[in-house]
Amino acid sequence: MSEDRRRQTGLAGETAACRYLENEGYTVIERNWRCRSGEIDIIASIDDTLIFVEVRTRRAGGRFGTAAESVDRRKQQQVALVAQVYLRMRQLNYPPMRFDVIAVSMNRDDSISEIKHIKAAF
Repeated sequence: MSEDRRRQTGLAGETAACRYLENEGYTVIERNWRCRSGEIDIIASIDDTLIFVEVRTRRAGGRFGTAAESVDRRKQQQVALVAQVYLRMRQLNYPPMRFDVIAVSMNRDDSISEIKHIKAAF
């Protein structure tokens, strides 16, 4: 898959994840929040809890396992580090928070076949 196609797939997955969260009652605060340490795909909140969300999107017929399986320990550590930077920059004194993964599966025609929300994934 070309880099451009991969980027489009990721963007479509993130858009679907944002819509899903909003439909579930979450408020999306930030999307693709970046700092020197990395990026968090979505920062949302619900019931006074701050949620840092890693979105993984896979196309049908992919050879690299499920979207959720692709969030390895290194990625978890990076997201946690970026979350700490976010909290410091926003001067938030460690509110209730969690780290979720949203796995988006896409069909070959670019339609969404499944969205799996793994709460408190790490």
